[in-house]
Amino acid sequence: MDALTLTQLCHLIGEAIDDALEPAYWVKAEISSLSSKGGHLYLELVDGKTAKMRATCWQGNKELLLAYFQAETGQTLQVGMSVLVEVEIQWHAVYGLSLSIVGIDPSYTLGEVARQRQRTIEQLKADGLLDAQQLLPLPTLIRRIAVISSPSAAGYGDFQHQLLNSGYRFETTLFGATMQGEGAAKSIIAALEEITNEQSPITNNQYDAIVIIRGGGAVSDLSCFDDYTLCAVCAQCELPVITGIGHTRDVSVLDLVAHQALKTPTAVAEWLIHRLDSQAARIDDLFTRLHRTAERQILIRRHRIELLEQRLAACNPERFYQRGYSLVTKNGKPVRSTKDLQPGDILTLHLMDGETNIEVIPHSESCPKSST
Repeated sequence: MDALTLTQLCHLIGEAIDDALEPAYWVKAEISSLSSKGGHLYLELVDGKTAKMRATCWQGNKELLLAYFQAETGQTLQVGMSVLVEVEIQWHAVYGLSLSIVGIDPSYTLGEVARQRQRTIEQLKADGLLDAQQLLPLPTLIRRIAVISSPSAAGYGDFQHQLLNSGYRFETTLFGATMQGEGAAKSIIAALEEITNEQSPITNNQYDAIVIIRGGGAVSDLSCFDDYTLCAVCAQCELPVITGIGHTRDVSVLDLVAHQALKTPTAVAEWLIHRLDSQAARIDDLFTRLHRTAERQILIRRHRIELLEQRLAACNPERFYQRGYSLVTKNGKPVRSTKDLQPGDILTLHLMDGETNIEVIPHSESCPKSST
C-alpha cells in the first residue's frame, strides 16, 4: 500500500477544497473574540454552540473594511456583534482551515441591532417595566442628586459647572461608573444598587433623584444603554431617573425607561435649574398674592373701624348737648318717664357746660327749686 506524506495529504485536501467550493461565501455569524496583531485583525466566529471557526481580516483589507463599516453603522466591530461577512476559505498545511474576511455588509448588523433593541423593548413592556418610572412622582424641589458618571468625563464637569453657577444650592453625590464598552452595564447597575442601599428612612431618604450622564462619543459606545438588565434595574428604582447620555441622533432603551430623558449632561443641568426657576416663580407669585390679600384685608378692617368710629361719634352725648338737648338722671340712672318721678325727688340735669340739680315739685307750685 502506497503511503502519503502528511504534506501530500494536506495538498490533496487543499485541492479538494478548491475544486469543491466557490471562491467566496457570505456568512452570518457572531463575533466571540476579537484581537489585533501585526496590523491584522483576528476573529473567532460562532453560530451558537454548533459551529466555530477562526477568521482573519488581513492588513490589506482591514483599514478599508473597518472604515466602511463604521461610516455606515457608527460602530466598530466588537465581541457579541452579529455580522454578515464575505469570506474566502483557506487551507494551510500548518494552520489548518480558516476564513479570510474580504467583505462585510453593515446593513445586516444594523438590522440585527435594531431587532435586538426591539426585543428588549418588547420584553420590558411584557414585564410591566417600560413605563414604571412614569408612575413615580417628581419631588417639588430636586436639589439632592445622586449622579452616575465617569469621574473624569467632560460631560460630568459641564454638568457640575452649570449647577454651580445657577444660584441655587444643589447637593450632588458622584457614584463613579464605567460609561461605555464591555462591562459598562454591570458598572452602572452596581452604582444604582449602591444608591438604593443609601436611600432609606434611616438616612431620611437623602436623594431626590438619580442622574445618569456621559459625554459625547461614538454611537457604538451607547450599546450598553440598550442592555435589558440595566434598563430593568433602572425601571424598578424608587427614585426618578434622569438621563443625559450625550447623543443627539439616537434614543437608547434606557432613555425610554427613564422618568426624564435629555440629550446631554448640560441639558440635564438646565432642566433641573429651569424646574427650580419655575418653583421659585410660583413661590414669588404666592407671596405677592398673600401681600395683596393682606393689604386688602387691612383696608377692609380699617374701613370697618372708621364706620364704628362714626357710629360711636354719633352716639356721643356731647353732640346732643350741643343741639340744646339735655340728659336727666335720678340717682345716676336716666329718667325716661314722668311716672318715675315723685315730688321732692332730686334730679340731675346734664347740659353741655355742666350739671345742675333740680327738685321735683307738685304742679301747683309755680317755681322749681334748683342748685348748681
